[in-house]
Amino acid sequence: MYMHQLDGWPFFTWNKDKLEPKLGEVRFRQGKILGQMKTFRFKLQEETMLQTLTLDVLKSSEIEGELLNPEQVRSSIAKRLGIDIGGAIYSERDVEGVVEMMLDATQNYKSLLTEERLFDWHAALFPTGRSGMYKITVANWRNNVMRNNVMQVTSGPICKEKVHFEAPSADKVPGEMSKFLQWLNSEQQIDPVIKAAIAHLWFVTIHPFDDGNGRIARAIADMQLARADQNKERFYSMSAQIQKECNQYYDTLEKTQKGDLDITLWLEWFLNCLYRSMDYTEQTLNKIIERSHFWERYRDLKFNVRQQKMLQVLSDDFFGKLNVSKWAKMTKISTDTALRDIQDLVNKNILEQEGSGKSTSYRLKSIE
Repeated sequence: MYMHQLDGWPFFTWNKDKLEPKLGEVRFRQGKILGQMKTFRFKLQEETMLQTLTLDVLKSSEIEGELLNPEQVRSSIAKRLGIDIGGAIYSERDVEGVVEMMLDATQNYKSLLTEERLFDWHAALFPTGRSGMYKITVANWRNNVMRNNVMQVTSGPICKEKVHFEAPSADKVPGEMSKFLQWLNSEQQIDPVIKAAIAHLWFVTIHPFDDGNGRIARAIADMQLARADQNKERFYSMSAQIQKECNQYYDTLEKTQKGDLDITLWLEWFLNCLYRSMDYTEQTLNKIIERSHFWERYRDLKFNVRQQKMLQVLSDDFFGKLNVSKWAKMTKISTDTALRDIQDLVNKNILEQEGSGKSTSYRLKSIE
């Protein structure tokens, strides 16, 4: 039997004493990050939030096997938040949809979560009414007509999926979601972070939509974490950490679904995952501070849009070696124009050349 088939569902229990030490660490670290951000200039806060939200959207989709264009995601978020970035580009509908959902969840975290709001999120995720090649029910609960009324939660490649559990039958979804939304929108004597973990688990268990349940579950958790922080500005990405721990995520989810209503195991995993997500936040902050120092150093120099874009990329996590052909491909220009862009930065003492001939590459010059 699965958890949702047990007598007493959905009245969860957990070992509060076992969770309190890690919960205390998480809450302390949340406060530390928010306090640290208040000491930064507004521009640095903007950049940190933009990078965090971009990562959150990318990784939440990547967990489901969907790879979005990072530049489109970043541009879409910046446009919606009114953040001025150089080289903003057009974003496709699939990118706009997931960004719209995530920002509504975090920026409007105080608003009630209703059926209509969830349907709006789902419609934003699937603007064509299809998941890949397959037509699905959009902006309404699943009916599972094509699945013999069975919704299996799986992971892994097509034809090699691993079944983790079966969700409640479609006819039960409206009633299950009514209970869930009533609980989520009401006050309980539960720490808001614990409530985020329960909300994620509960929603995934119901699996109310034909597709997109994982992304929406993570958006709900992010919304509840924003409520926990009492802050719409996001500086850590739970989705990015879940993507790193995907196997453990599904393993813990499966064990919880096949257990009883004691969800201590799930809550422990969620708290530890959240705590580890904040490690990346500290790395991000250090990089953003370094980048700020970089632009401050060269504030009197002029750069074209292509140079601004590539310097941004180089100061992040650029993979491999930069050469003329790679610059040309990434900025969609000719190799001659790319060479002029690069040579200008070399003359400005920003880039330095490595190697020669066909092995020539360039990197940011170290600042002493």
